Amino acid sequence: MATMTDLESAFRATTYRVFLPGGVCDLRLGVASDTLRCWLETAGVSRFAIVTAYNPGSQAVDAEQNALLQAQLECELLEAGFEPYAAENIADGDDWADEESCFVADIGLDEALALAMKHGQLAIVCGGEDGVPELAWTSGQPGQ
Repeated sequence: MATMTDLESAFRATTYRVFLPGGVCDLRLGVASDTLRCWLETAGVSRFAIVTAYNPGSQAVDAEQNALLQAQLECELLEAGFEPYAAENIADGDDWADEESCFVADIGLDEALALAMKHGQLAIVCGGEDGVPELAWTSGQPGQ
């Protein structure tokens, strides 16, 4: 099993591309995005999360299974009253396939973490109105 340091390094070596109304926003953990900050302000949004159902437990699964898992997550978000925007997680290297994800505006951290945990995810990307994406672990430690 990968260590916390390995997993955090992998999450940090990823671009989180979000398809917002009006354009695409490429995010990196800990790096402020003026584009995202401006969109959040214009939309009246104070917090966000990026959640995926791909590859539960950071274990690669086949494309068909990932698509099914992601569709279930999207349905749950819609049923909960959220309007998820398309997003994708793009690893810097070629050793991990791109993952579909959802950018969710105005979702609370606890709710986003619970949803991610339900879908077997170890972490989410989240942030506030300052437009700085951060990593939040679902259980405090990967693999627990």
